[in-house]
Amino acid sequence: MYKEISRLILFSDLGKNSILKNIAGIIHDAEHDRADKDELIRRSYREVKRILDLSTDCGFDENLWQCYLAYILMTNENSFTKTCERVGSREGSVNHFAVNDFEIFHRLLHYDFGWIEKKLGIDCFSTICDYRAIPKRDRLYNHDISTQVRAVRDRLKDASSGGEIFDIITDYYSRYGYGLFAMSRAFRIEDGARKLSFLPISNVDNVMLDDLLGYEEQKKQLRDNTVAFLKGKKANNVLLYGDAGTGKSTSVKALINEYYDSGLRMIEIYKHQFGMLSDVIGTVKNRNYRFIIFIDDLSFEENEVEYKFLKAVIEGGVETRPENVLIYATSNRRHLVRETWKDHDDMEHNGDIHRSDTIEEKTSLAARFGLSINYNAPSPKQYHEIVKALAERNGIDIEEEELKKIANSWEIRHGGYSGRAAQQLIQYLDSSR
Repeated sequence: MYKEISRLILFSDLGKNSILKNIAGIIHDAEHDRADKDELIRRSYREVKRILDLSTDCGFDENLWQCYLAYILMTNENSFTKTCERVGSREGSVNHFAVNDFEIFHRLLHYDFGWIEKKLGIDCFSTICDYRAIPKRDRLYNHDISTQVRAVRDRLKDASSGGEIFDIITDYYSRYGYGLFAMSRAFRIEDGARKLSFLPISNVDNVMLDDLLGYEEQKKQLRDNTVAFLKGKKANNVLLYGDAGTGKSTSVKALINEYYDSGLRMIEIYKHQFGMLSDVIGTVKNRNYRFIIFIDDLSFEENEVEYKFLKAVIEGGVETRPENVLIYATSNRRHLVRETWKDHDDMEHNGDIHRSDTIEEKTSLAARFGLSINYNAPSPKQYHEIVKALAERNGIDIEEEELKKIANSWEIRHGGYSGRAAQQLIQYLDSSR
């Protein structure tokens, strides 16, 4: 195995302290008796644990060794994977080197650990090659990564040669790309990391736009803008503003479920991370995906100046915003930055003309969102219709007038008329059955 890995060309950069290289080192030292038995067992258990940890996070099952190798092929960044993501596989000399690497991976996929297990008196490698994972809820692992890796693994294990693996993997790169952006739909930025790092969100709400009752015109505007964006047409940054609990965030999250297969990805960013926006955009601008940078519950207090980072990124910087990036934000405030009466102290009067530089500075942020969509709180009638529809959808059988009385009592104690209050009521009634 050690010699095999040393012959990799395109996929030679496996990262520091990679599991594959470490296991190859164990095999090499066992073959040449360069370490005592106890040390080799300790090193073997350490790498097997790392595979188990990765498998738990990603929801791997059955042959974890083959899942791990498939994961490497699907996530490794090199000149070949970059090219395949952008233009697909083409005739070229690089294919010769790719097939060489895939022949090596073909042999690794079917590597026989029997001899080293016999030598060390262990069975950890054979166990992970025929593994039965404990069933767990989707929210405990990344379902997107699990589905894709296991599907590719199933094709790779039946491949007869490196040439066949070439066809399988280049087809994957052409359809999905490489790396975590190919396998996950939503991401956060890792705080405190020295290098910009994206963390896949494993528990994305499985909600669709049709699940949000009402707001048909708002959903249409949002959908039309997003579809235009995905087709490479002109599209706007979007601000969804209005009353709390009306479905602003839900609408944006639903987009990623509806258009994930069309190449849409989402990066959620928080206010204290706005200084990293330029780096985020610089990292994703050359990827073959369409990215929505999602900012939830956006607002600024009087003494906060982070909004200036956002203004510079949206419009007005030296470098134009790339065509594959849009910013969608939600807010309970229309103008985002809180104004005070002090802002009017620099008011100038010239006839009927009133001008305030401070107000202009603060309100200009909202103006940079080309599309503003208002989500008003529902009327009492609309609120009752939402409650009724949700009750029917969830199989809650309560006479309509009685349900209306319960809904009225509920909204008084839970923040007024809103879709969120209606949903919480239905959850309460459902749990009480």
